[in-house]
Amino acid sequence: MNGPFILPARDIVRRPGEMREHAFSVALKEQWGEGIVSFEAGSEIDLDVRLESVHEGILVTGTVDATYSGVCGRCLIDIRQPVEVEFQELFAYPGEEETDFEVQDDHVDLETLVRDATVLALPFQPVCQPDCPGLDPETGERLTTNTGTEQAAPIDPRWSALQQITDQDGTAQSRTAEKEES
Repeated sequence: MNGPFILPARDIVRRPGEMREHAFSVALKEQWGEGIVSFEAGSEIDLDVRLESVHEGILVTGTVDATYSGVCGRCLIDIRQPVEVEFQELFAYPGEEETDFEVQDDHVDLETLVRDATVLALPFQPVCQPDCPGLDPETGERLTTNTGTEQAAPIDPRWSALQQITDQDGTAQSRTAEKEES
């Protein structure tokens, strides 16, 4: 029994109602996550875990505090953001029912559980700030401030004929006024 995610449960195995709490940190040996943000190898994650003995096995409840790093999905600058992830899973006693997690030799191995919970908590489209203006579509330079005015996107030439219909001296507005009157 060794490994940073393995917790002893010998003193609470098959003793429903018993509980143990553990708080510890683990330095990741490899990168977790494959997207534009991930948990880097060597970064530390902090775990606060409670093991509870129940009739079916050991119920593991906990939180992970970690910091992911990568790039902003809009402006491509480097970002580092903290994340807190909660998890709960039953580690069943061996031989009872087929489950994903089992108590093994009077201990529980949390690595797969913690890895899955933290990687799934990574944002799909991470941003450096909620209103990140992104990159200028023409120059590719990072926009520093959000001007608040929408820049008109270039019109696809295939749709330009429709633009002419609405640009004829406000006729689009007068048509809506006619419909309201009738």
